[in-house]
Amino acid sequence: MSTALSVGGRSVLLHSPGAGVAERIHALLTDGARVTVLETDPDATLRDLASRGLVELVTQADPMLYDVVVRDQSRTAEPVVVAADPVDGSVTLVGGGPGDEGLLTIAGLQAIRNADVIVCDRLAPLGALREARPDAEVVHVGKIPRGEFTPQAAINEMLVERAKAGKRVVRFKGGDSFVFGRGGEEWNACVAAGVPVRSIPGISSSIAAAELVGIPVTHRAVTQGFIVVSGHVAPGDERNDVDWAALASSRLTIVVLMGVAALPQIAERLIAEGLCAQTPAACIADASMPSQRSVCGTLADIGQKASAAGISAPAVTIIGKVVTALAR
Repeated sequence: MSTALSVGGRSVLLHSPGAGVAERIHALLTDGARVTVLETDPDATLRDLASRGLVELVTQADPMLYDVVVRDQSRTAEPVVVAADPVDGSVTLVGGGPGDEGLLTIAGLQAIRNADVIVCDRLAPLGALREARPDAEVVHVGKIPRGEFTPQAAINEMLVERAKAGKRVVRFKGGDSFVFGRGGEEWNACVAAGVPVRSIPGISSSIAAAELVGIPVTHRAVTQGFIVVSGHVAPGDERNDVDWAALASSRLTIVVLMGVAALPQIAERLIAEGLCAQTPAACIADASMPSQRSVCGTLADIGQKASAAGISAPAVTIIGKVVTALAR
């Protein structure tokens, strides 16, 4: 969505949202708008955005109460099909960074501008899709926690099929494609199918979230390194193969991604393995987005404080002395 009208700091009512609502909302948020969506039957995408505090959903609204009213003009035409030699098709994995459109790399933005097909996740900076060609096919395959879910095998197949049809395909993700982004699986699927594939790195939330609230993941005389682990499943789950004892004794900053639900169990396990209960800790949700929020505490109470503050996914937890290393 491009417009000459400045919406920075203005209240915007988005009326009749369509298929491209996520990227239109992200574009408005990037421009500094406060967005309300008028929708009587919100889909999973809208409910997800509302649950993260990025938009307000209403079923009735008086347009006179808003600075700007936008009627969403979604793509309604079928994607333009252009004949192409299959060997010209390719897949580019683009890491979009933590969510703010400004943290997408120039190379990533250029790939989006050149793409015939863009397959995107919910945590990618979707406002950047306004830079896509009007005839580009945009496919949302977001995996909403405990909600709508596109199987990874289906995503792999989609990338391969579009590329073999001669399309320049961009797989647009949040963060970095290879940091818990399953980009490696997509890479291997392309190679196995004989599809050219490359990756454009993105800024991982494992470092960005901490930095955005003034926490360095490393700091001279405090720690000489950091470790990034998945908290998708709790330490006691048989699927979790993290060596928590090694982490507890590492003297390194511990960064936990996808660990909101399991945070109390993770903290309990680290303490049981010998990490001091008074170790500083912080939890940051929606890093770089207008709804960014954070809470600080200790390893002993970070789970409780995060819950009390309404911290929800996507969130990053930082554990270590670096949490209090910088002056505030």
